[in-house]
Amino acid sequence: MQTSIATVSLSGGLAEKLEAIAAAGFAGVEIFESDLLSFNGTPKDVAGMVASLGLKIVTFQPFRDFAGMPEPQRSRTFARAERKFDLMGELGCDLLMICSNVAPDALGGVDRAAADFHELGERARKRGIRVGFEALAWGRHISDYRDSWEVVRRADHPAIGLTLDSFHIFSRKTNLKSIRSIPADKIVLVQLADAPWLDMDVISWSRHFRCFPGQGDFPLTEFMDAVSATGYSGLLSLEIFNDQFRAGSPRGVAVDGQRSLVYLMDQMRGRPGALAKAAPQIPPRAQCLGIEFLEFAADDRTAAELAKLFAGLGFHKIGEHKSKAVTRWSQGAINLVLNSDKDGFAHSHQLAHGPSVCAMCLKVDDASATLDRAEKLRDTPFRQAVGPGELEIPAVRGLGGSLLYFVDPKSELGRLWDIDFTTPKQPERNGSAGLTTVDHVSQSMQYEEMLSWLLFYNSLLDVTKTPQLDVIDPGGIVRSQVVQTAGGTLRIALNASQSQRTLSSRFLTHYFGSGVQHIAFATDDIVTTIKQLRVNGVKLLSIPENYYDDLEARTDLSAERLEVLRANDILYDRDDAGEYLQAYTHSFEGLFFFEIVERRAYKGFGAVNASIRLAAQAREMNLSDVQK
Repeated sequence: MQTSIATVSLSGGLAEKLEAIAAAGFAGVEIFESDLLSFNGTPKDVAGMVASLGLKIVTFQPFRDFAGMPEPQRSRTFARAERKFDLMGELGCDLLMICSNVAPDALGGVDRAAADFHELGERARKRGIRVGFEALAWGRHISDYRDSWEVVRRADHPAIGLTLDSFHIFSRKTNLKSIRSIPADKIVLVQLADAPWLDMDVISWSRHFRCFPGQGDFPLTEFMDAVSATGYSGLLSLEIFNDQFRAGSPRGVAVDGQRSLVYLMDQMRGRPGALAKAAPQIPPRAQCLGIEFLEFAADDRTAAELAKLFAGLGFHKIGEHKSKAVTRWSQGAINLVLNSDKDGFAHSHQLAHGPSVCAMCLKVDDASATLDRAEKLRDTPFRQAVGPGELEIPAVRGLGGSLLYFVDPKSELGRLWDIDFTTPKQPERNGSAGLTTVDHVSQSMQYEEMLSWLLFYNSLLDVTKTPQLDVIDPGGIVRSQVVQTAGGTLRIALNASQSQRTLSSRFLTHYFGSGVQHIAFATDDIVTTIKQLRVNGVKLLSIPENYYDDLEARTDLSAERLEVLRANDILYDRDDAGEYLQAYTHSFEGLFFFEIVERRAYKGFGAVNASIRLAAQAREMNLSDVQK
């Protein structure tokens, strides 16, 4: 599979972009005219740099407002094209990309456009150059790929071909059926872009909200099926206009682009058509059976405080690592690992971030295959020294430099606790709180990172993503999206905000980076759990009386149930499937906190209560700041 990406997709100068594209493993690059014009060097310099990086310039673009111009503009347009041909000769590029005309004085008519392209084809052929024609969704006279194909067909010239761009097709909701009848040798390039479905003008949609395959809502496999049916097996290129990408690291964004294409092509395996033959041979997405453990990094002081909090939440210390200052705390099917060792990854993480969740371990169907898939998706593997006879657990780098471990039940990894840990002679037995499983983990990140981590989880694990939600925080808007397995064995909420005043953004500042901001534990009886937590000395977030007055007005809950919720600071929601009850602890060191949930067939995450919770936490943090 040959892959390419347009320079417009990345931030930085042209040299930085090209280096990032090469490092990510792309074979080709689309040179955008604006990048060339701002480059401090000649086109030959660019050609030399591209060649030294092992890349090929697959197209130079865009050439605008060509077909259908009246005289004297038409003659000037052909003269301009000749100058572009000269430049392409210096670049060593043989494909010019032309998009449909948007000029107000452009003339319509398929035959007129075809005649212009035929003449241009004659000029291009003398130079050994080809021309690709792309229908812009907002083109003045041609905005549909079926019309651009008809122009190419009538031009009937070997130097004139068609460019298909998924964004321009899906944004107009154009039927894909006609693609299948286009001869493969007349398709010169396929450009791919995903996007969320948005109700807005198509130009703004295109220029700000495109994203990589797998990050948006477009059914790209259907588009790929149609292209594959033509017999096309050529280059696949990414052309993405996105504000988040332009604010991000060019190397990180380029890796995401390559990952998205590997993931997209992986979905083509076993499907009919030519592209399926180019699908990469990688293991399937991992089936996640649950969270095996969450690892907390701490120094001696905060480790003692965390141990006290874990005990208050009803966890028992049931294991000690054989060679490290690491303890295992358990309740129900939940395992928490507390690492205060003075060497290794967790210690480095603690020095950078303070007490924090430094790693998450997923129980998957096949840990070795999961790591193999991760590496082929260009995720970053991680290894560190282990003691004699101890397990080396497969891992990759996760959010904010944390780790994502993988274990499975069919290998020695399934005996992790027996192999690496010993049971204390007198295990601690405090008051269990009835917590059963990890319901979900919430991660906060920079706004520019959100699409990247959405793709990371979606491409590696067999999960689906929920629609994006905008949550009202007293300091601004927080964007939230969840990736989850069908059975709820794994739920990860991704949160980001452009405002610096939201709780999510304040976490990033205090934490010095992205990471886990809260963990939700499930219980079968939240009232009994909360009563036990209070007996154990755990402080819970106070919910204002006004919330319960409103809850009484908008629900049919009995007075008795409302009083129970009020007395225990429990938030409530329900959907067509069932009910959801939730309560929160105070934050630990202002960094992370815990949520207690009772899920009664309910599918969501209590989004209606998020603003209430965030306001209560903001009050808590402000009070804490005043007391300090």
